[in-house]
Amino acid sequence: MDYKTNYEKWLNFEGLDSTLKNELKGMDEKTKEDAFYKNIEFGTAGMRGVLGAGTNRMNIYMVRKANVGYAKWILEQPNGKERGVVISYDNRHQSYIFANESAKILAGFGIKTYIMESLRPTPELSFAVRYLKCAGGIMITASHNPAEYNGYKVYDDTGCQLIPEWADQVTKYVNEVEDELAVKVPDEDEVYDLINWVGEEIDRAYYDAVKSCEINPGLDKSDFKIVYSPQHGADNWPVRTVLKELGYDIVPVLSQCAPDPDYYNTKSPNPEVASSYDEAIKLAKRVDADVIAITDPDGDRLGVVAKHNGEYVLMSGNQSAAVYLEYILSQLKEQGKLPTNAVMYNTIVTSDLGELVARSYGVDVEKTLTGFKFIGDKIRKYEKTGEKQFIFGYEESYGCVVKDFVRDKDAVQAVLLAAECGNYYKKQGKDLIDVLNELYAKHGTFKESQIALAKAGVEGAKRIAEIMDNLRKEAPKEIGGYKVTLAEDYANSTRSDGSVIDLPKSNVLKYYLEDGSWIAARPSGTEPKCKFYFSIKGKDAADAASKTEVFQKAMMAAIGE
Repeated sequence: MDYKTNYEKWLNFEGLDSTLKNELKGMDEKTKEDAFYKNIEFGTAGMRGVLGAGTNRMNIYMVRKANVGYAKWILEQPNGKERGVVISYDNRHQSYIFANESAKILAGFGIKTYIMESLRPTPELSFAVRYLKCAGGIMITASHNPAEYNGYKVYDDTGCQLIPEWADQVTKYVNEVEDELAVKVPDEDEVYDLINWVGEEIDRAYYDAVKSCEINPGLDKSDFKIVYSPQHGADNWPVRTVLKELGYDIVPVLSQCAPDPDYYNTKSPNPEVASSYDEAIKLAKRVDADVIAITDPDGDRLGVVAKHNGEYVLMSGNQSAAVYLEYILSQLKEQGKLPTNAVMYNTIVTSDLGELVARSYGVDVEKTLTGFKFIGDKIRKYEKTGEKQFIFGYEESYGCVVKDFVRDKDAVQAVLLAAECGNYYKKQGKDLIDVLNELYAKHGTFKESQIALAKAGVEGAKRIAEIMDNLRKEAPKEIGGYKVTLAEDYANSTRSDGSVIDLPKSNVLKYYLEDGSWIAARPSGTEPKCKFYFSIKGKDAADAASKTEVFQKAMMAAIGE
């Protein structure tokens, strides 16, 4: 069915939501095409898109359709109907509506559901699946995306986002729904007995679990101050409650604490955007804070700014994770608690620094594809076999998990870890940047950066595919004057040296350079962007920065941008 036919079907549907119908009437031809040329898809973090009318938009009809597919998958799980599904949501526009619709659709299939009584963060949803012993979970969120987005993430019974094999099964069932407008939604009165509201009991259990992440619980906290912003999101009370109960002096950015879906008082809800820290830095200067912590709207990512030589310095996700690792492993070793079979997980687009830190303590490192579900799946594997013991997992995009009672990124755990690290090292006469510089001196200086080419709409999707196809057909032999010593194609599971990549297939290309640097390219699974990752090794910070600029220009020239 072409986009025009789809558009007319929606426009002429008598029961269509009036707001969506008015939106349809105001669409120009280009907008119609973008809204209806395809069905919104599952990516690395579920289904995510711009709110509005259309099959390529987030709205109650596409959410209903997704829930039909997920319900059929849940019914295939052992005692899936009785164990049920827990549902949470963040502060975004229509998040509560989508959560309520999800509960009713699932209940219509006879599946027991639990809905959080108010917004809760993604990691608490992951925790709740395990706490309630459910067959799965749903999180309504668009994570760190702009205000016009929302999304839908689904989880298995371990609190992990569905791995590709299971997501493909759900997608198959979703695609069998021929008409999203015809999905039947039961009245709440019909399914009242199957829908349960939960909150406070799970909150308390989750907070106590997070508090158990302390490595040095007796550490004096009287001379350490942390400024915190939830960026109008769901982590406000979880973070403030946990840190306050542990005795930390936490100063909130009050103008960014209200759960505002328009993110009115922040320039961006994304911790990867430097301007999102502006208000927090102003407050930190006034109160002389040691560390600034910012979480994203659904509370799974943490960005950190450290006070260093009187200035507030933003750390990348790679940098902060390397420091966390150094702290965790050094302290566990000192306490005689570092397992001999410890393993750390990160992804194929994270910096090499974290791996070097881990291996310096004898900790094994395993790489996964981008997407925390792959880390969660690794944890599940070794939980069953006992072969290795999980010690830490992280992605470069400000996501990590310290203890595996959560199987997704957990910014509440991460804030506690950042606070404890900052406090511990302050008592040693150092700050987080000092520790990072010590790691550079020991393991080499790395500078990580990213270019995200935004390519919206039908033509944008074509251009992203063209970029990846051209790179795949003609892999660069050199970049920025340095030879490419090894090329990896994760879609074909091949390396240029003839070896095989033992990971699920994914549209990722990676190039290793003779100086120890690497560059990777992949389409985003959640936004209309083609992402390029740069991990550049230099003699020192200035050299790494200079080379990064050269490599970025060379890579963009190679793809014609």
